Amino acid sequence: MVTSAPLRGDHVRILIITQYFWPESFKVNDLALGLLARGHLVEVLTGMPNYPAGRYFDGYRATSPLREDYHGIAVHRVPLVPRGRGRAWNFVLNYASYAVLASLRVLGLARRRWDVTFLFVGSPVTAILPALVLRRFWRVPSVLWVLDLWPESVTASGMVRSPFLIGAIRRISSWLYRSADLVLGSSEAFAPRLKALGVAPHRIGYLPGWAEDSYAIPVEAGGAPEPWEGGFVVMFAGNLGRVQGLETVLDAAEHLRTEPAVRWVLVGDGALRSWLEEEVKRRKLGERVFLVGRHPVSAMPALFAKASAMLVSLKPDEIMSLTVPGKLQTYMAAGRPVLGSIDGEAARVIAESGAGFVSAAGDAAGLAENVTRMLGMPPGEQALLGERGRAYCRAHFDREGCLDTVEAALTRVANAAQVSSRRTGR
Repeated sequence: MVTSAPLRGDHVRILIITQYFWPESFKVNDLALGLLARGHLVEVLTGMPNYPAGRYFDGYRATSPLREDYHGIAVHRVPLVPRGRGRAWNFVLNYASYAVLASLRVLGLARRRWDVTFLFVGSPVTAILPALVLRRFWRVPSVLWVLDLWPESVTASGMVRSPFLIGAIRRISSWLYRSADLVLGSSEAFAPRLKALGVAPHRIGYLPGWAEDSYAIPVEAGGAPEPWEGGFVVMFAGNLGRVQGLETVLDAAEHLRTEPAVRWVLVGDGALRSWLEEEVKRRKLGERVFLVGRHPVSAMPALFAKASAMLVSLKPDEIMSLTVPGKLQTYMAAGRPVLGSIDGEAARVIAESGAGFVSAAGDAAGLAENVTRMLGMPPGEQALLGERGRAYCRAHFDREGCLDTVEAALTRVANAAQVSSRRTGR
């Protein structure tokens, strides 16, 4: 159990605002524990867990529990409408219910006197609204960590096509991003987009993702043999969603259906889970493609150890090419060879690190060719790919270095706000 040290003068009181938190699997969970271990007082405002399956986790209902403890971190939850199975109106209700109810909840919690808020901002951008309430009434400054840029992420998903709605979302996104004292992009390629949305250059920074320490410790594959073991296992782990390029994965599996050694294993859940099951059946790929569902984070390192290569994929799209999916750092830290069906920044990282092979997003034939290429390599050369990835991850995505960046940003913003308050007498 992680516990906090007594607060010192240079430690701050932080409210993390995030629609997604434990028991959902997101990097913000580890970030909260890291800040707590460094002596900061950390609390979390979040929703009822339902990602990615779209239904409440076991033990949770719409209105309970509203208060939990996560290794010494007070977790304040608000009701929300679950995501459902991928319909646009479900997402709208999910996003809106959290934004509104979290903004109301924070009014009742504000007496706790936080020094700064930290916002984990994937989708939706409206999750920033509770921080605006704290700024408006109690002058609490905020730091955003942006993982998905809006409105581009919305257009890439295909859920919104109306130019009028896209324009409205752009204006709202610009206003919300500009409201923050500091905006940290998860990709360096985000900076020009944030500037175009009106964020001042001096308020833009960079914070990449990292892998939890458990992935960096080599483990052996254990447990009972799985039905898909025994060949060359290409494993994808994460959200089975609209932008993950999963149709390309199935197309590549069709290209290699006559290669009995290759098995495709999809770990996770999401809006396209049912569609994938139907497609696997329709294409008669049941002996090649395996959907094994969601697994707890604690089980993932041992599961990764059963893979011959880990797959990161996104659909072909300009905004997707700016993104470095967090799973990539996890794959590399685990020392597994990487196959990328992806463009842009993530493709650059894979190529630069020497951790594996990359084909263009949407190029099923190229992905199949790279699988065949890796399959034909001697085991020692495959292992070398994994070691190169691990070394690159240590050099560029070190957990403690990333926490240093977060800690420095929060402290700087909190101190600046205090100085400003003293000057204005508020």
